[in-house]
Amino acid sequence: MTDSQLKGKKVAFLVAPEGIEQVELTEPWKAVQEAGGEPVLLSTAPGQVQAFNHLDKADTFDVDVVVDDASPSEYAALVLPGGVANPDALRTSLSAVKFVGQFAASTRPVAAICHAPWTLAEADVLKGRRMTSWPSLRTDLTNAGAEWVDEEVVVDRNGPGPLVTSRNPDDLPAFNRALLEAIA
Repeated sequence: MTDSQLKGKKVAFLVAPEGIEQVELTEPWKAVQEAGGEPVLLSTAPGQVQAFNHLDKADTFDVDVVVDDASPSEYAALVLPGGVANPDALRTSLSAVKFVGQFAASTRPVAAICHAPWTLAEADVLKGRRMTSWPSLRTDLTNAGAEWVDEEVVVDRNGPGPLVTSRNPDDLPAFNRALLEAIA
């Protein structure tokens, strides 16, 4: 992918105020930037978000837009980083779930890694979709209507837009490639 293939495309990264697995935010963010895209950090509250390296506090990141003030139509794609606490908090936010549901109903890509598909399940957008995640989500995602598989990356096109999913940080190289291909 060249550094201009995503030129002029804004990509939303939606996270809760804390509990984000840092590498699942920073690596896709960097991939979008290097491809010429503009990553935008959305959260449910203004200020900064607290990332984690597993269970240890890591860096903080400035929120660009509060999800209440965001319109899905402004973005070429949506990325949902994982971490256990992050998607668990997002799925309790009506505005975050609404944003995810509206985005998933569009023809634009949604990418979720690790525990992030919990928010997709809450938005009720997984019926008939093939996907992967952190293994402990298998039952939740199956109950939400998805076909769960244990693969490095899954790109499902059986819906309005592509759904890109991966299991964990080890899958980030494949996840990032699939994300960029889905956007381009």
